[in-house]
Amino acid sequence: GIVDPDNIRSLTPSVAKYSGIDVLCHAMESYTAIPYNRRPSGKPPSPILRPAYQGSNPISDVWSIHALKECTEYLPRVVENLHSDEEARSKMCLAASSAGMGFGNAGVHLCHGMSYAVASQVKGDFWVDGYQRMDCGRDNEKDSGGKHGLVPHGLSVVINAPAVFRFTGTPMSVMNDAAMSPAEEYSMDRHVKCATILANARMKRRGSTAANRVISEKAMREKPGEALSNELLELMNDLNIPIGIRSLGYNENDIEELAKGTLPQHRVTKLSPRQPVGLEELKILFTEALDN
Repeated sequence: GIVDPDNIRSLTPSVAKYSGIDVLCHAMESYTAIPYNRRPSGKPPSPILRPAYQGSNPISDVWSIHALKECTEYLPRVVENLHSDEEARSKMCLAASSAGMGFGNAGVHLCHGMSYAVASQVKGDFWVDGYQRMDCGRDNEKDSGGKHGLVPHGLSVVINAPAVFRFTGTPMSVMNDAAMSPAEEYSMDRHVKCATILANARMKRRGSTAANRVISEKAMREKPGEALSNELLELMNDLNIPIGIRSLGYNENDIEELAKGTLPQHRVTKLSPRQPVGLEELKILFTEALDN
């Protein structure tokens, strides 16, 4: 196929923003996914029985990191000057292709796993400007005038991401006041690398000032999940992306159904670098995601 940046020139800024932030999440999730040789299911008896998503691996890592670096630099430019910034459009098209090759093999994990419930259980008539609104005319939506709501896919993914990376970037051993295992150290290194890439891009985007600084790598390593979550929130604020699923109309009464809606998504939830991820963990994650 041909990837042509001119084809996206006519997108609205909202469509470009949420499509682009989905690319960024593809990259971060595939890079931080459980390694291919540590999947809970273990090594299959035959190659034909391998799952579609393998977990993070050396080949996917190359594509994912490239995509993450390009997204952090060029996504804000695309949103600001979609029609005139040909370089940014080209770089984001390349990033989308790179991330696709990365997560298409490695897979994604909890940000996407939780997104399906958020998008499918959309509250009432929620909508995002820049997306064409259509009258679906379905009988079960008479209360909303025959209209249905829409949470764009990229928004349904990234709005959970700060809570997710706080969770995956906090090892169980630390919570139990024990030493980290080699697997946990490996995962924390990856969260720190992603946080560093986002922080450096923020510095470049906003300029070097006393208020805009990058915390030390040592500080990031003390709380990798917090570091990555905070940097992602900074980017979301810069792009004017809603923070927390409460902004989409959800509240504490919805947590149980959101968690139950996520539970069947084993192909991605089992790729979380922190396990287990069952109903109780998902309820905690959605509660955290209410306000992030």
